[in-house]
Amino acid sequence: MTGLLEIEGVQAGYDGLPVLFGVDLAIGPGEAVALLGRNGMGKSTTVRCIVGLTRPTAGAIRFGGRRIDGWTPDRIGRAGIALVPEGRRIFPNLSVRENLVAFAADRGGGAPPWTLARVYALFPRLAARAGNMGAELSGGEQQMLAIGRALMTNPRLLILDEATEGLAPLLREEIWRVLGELSRTGLALLAIDKYVDRLVTLCARHTILERGRVAWAGGSAELAADRSLWERHLGV
Repeated sequence: MTGLLEIEGVQAGYDGLPVLFGVDLAIGPGEAVALLGRNGMGKSTTVRCIVGLTRPTAGAIRFGGRRIDGWTPDRIGRAGIALVPEGRRIFPNLSVRENLVAFAADRGGGAPPWTLARVYALFPRLAARAGNMGAELSGGEQQMLAIGRALMTNPRLLILDEATEGLAPLLREEIWRVLGELSRTGLALLAIDKYVDRLVTLCARHTILERGRVAWAGGSAELAADRSLWERHLGV
């Protein structure tokens, strides 16, 4: 499979302290992949490298065949990578509609493109709250808004960093339902989440990080069948 995103031997750190030690990861067009590991194992740093917030000290990152490590975050976003960050980071003083249209663009060239109407159909709660300020939404509604805002850029790759963190069970299930729908549209996904039992259903392949290194990589069937991997590397 030709990779949409290819990470090869990436090393990175902060203030001279290394965090990643030769991480490899690949995502094909339309593929859903999970990045797993306990807190502090390098998942967020890997994401920061992908979206240009942290520059790797070694290795290469390619997107659509082009080398993007060293690009600015806005250039990477324009190339078709969208991040739903941990903590949502919506604009609290803008309405739902304003949040959604603020960065609307057709970057992925997909058909049909993501529009307000299509996002509202995916998240009826947002349609009902279109005029409400971001600060007036519940945590689950804010997460829906963060996902909808990312979709409005029409990305080729959607990265979700702890998209179900802190949500009530019903809202968490709603987010998983939506992620399944997005995957079936052919949108490539990179998901970081602690609910491994749901990730083995959503994603085709998984990479586990341990202290900044790839400790294991394989398919959903292998991960689902070997609970010792969960215990050794994920603490579940």
